[in-house]
Amino acid sequence: MKFSPCIAGKCTDQGTHCEGCGRTHEEIAETKKMIKALVAYAQLKGYENHEEYALFIGNTILNKLLNPS
Repeated sequence: MKFSPCIAGKCTDQGTHCEGCGRTHEEIAETKKMIKALVAYAQLKGYENHEEYALFIGNTILNKLLNPS
């Protein structure tokens, strides 16, 4: 399955799938929950270097997807 990001202004909440990105509303909600948790963690720790934190998280996820253990 290929990931499709949200398309600004085209998201819908009717039916089972978003008409903008094609993902299920359940998948979108789960993704938002994970992102919210990562943001809350950075805020809890008081990180000031937001870009570095976000890049680290993204790069770590990519590395683990490309090199599963």
